[in-house]
Amino acid sequence: MDTLTIPLFPLGTVLFPGGPLPLRIFEPRYLAMVSRCLREDAEFGVVLILEGAEAGPGTVATAGMGTLARIVDWYQGSDGILGVTARGGQRFRLEDMNRQEDGLNLGRVSLVPAPEPVPLPAEFDPMAQILKSVITDLGRLYEGVEPGYGDADWVGCRLAEILPMPVADKQLCLEMQDPVERLRYLRPMLRPLRTEKPQ
Repeated sequence: MDTLTIPLFPLGTVLFPGGPLPLRIFEPRYLAMVSRCLREDAEFGVVLILEGAEAGPGTVATAGMGTLARIVDWYQGSDGILGVTARGGQRFRLEDMNRQEDGLNLGRVSLVPAPEPVPLPAEFDPMAQILKSVITDLGRLYEGVEPGYGDADWVGCRLAEILPMPVADKQLCLEMQDPVERLRYLRPMLRPLRTEKPQ
């Protein structure tokens, strides 16, 4: 299993492989991290915060699995804050984390192999159809995300990142190795969406 040392960006959200992550960067430690990642075409790691805050000098406790992120777009906002769009890559297990003097966390991580491709079973076709309509409504954020509606892992990851559910449930979905198990877990959460009547 490949082991890397990477900069970490602990967040109050879960990043899934292939998914978009919009960020607003203003802390010096993360501005320096983004600058280095852009210069070296390098990835950073996104991990869910379990205790602590995204911003500020305090220490944080994080989940044990996260996702590599690569910057795919950036812009300078009118307020001077740097806007970044990253995309999720491979999942990793966080083996160890230490904090540098500038406050940036570095993680020693083991990469988790991507699951073998699993064609979307027919029983989950309605979930893929709901996902297709939702992503269309979301517009620009998903413009650069290549669709994979016939792939069980892709459909499950997109539903898990989009559905309004507690971050602990999203983290559980990230950690699931079996794409079909993830779809079964998510299916009950889609039922209210299918039965809602338009106003």
